Amino acid sequence: MKFIILILFITLTSFNLAETNVYACGASGAKKYHYKESCRGLSSCKREITKLTLKQAQGYGLTLCGWEN
Repeated sequence: MKFIILILFITLTSFNLAETNVYACGASGAKKYHYKESCRGLSSCKREITKLTLKQAQGYGLTLCGWEN
């Protein structure tokens, strides 16, 4: 039984099952990312709201929106 639990634990932790998606205003030029597409910080976005992963957003140098802090 312990072996099965160990294998299950290793299998589940080796995959990123819940990659976090975030949103930014436009494909380029954004400075902030948002967890919710309905975030107040995106209300004035004049470009298309882009969905990307948290890892991508941080890689582009985006920081979390102050409304979501």
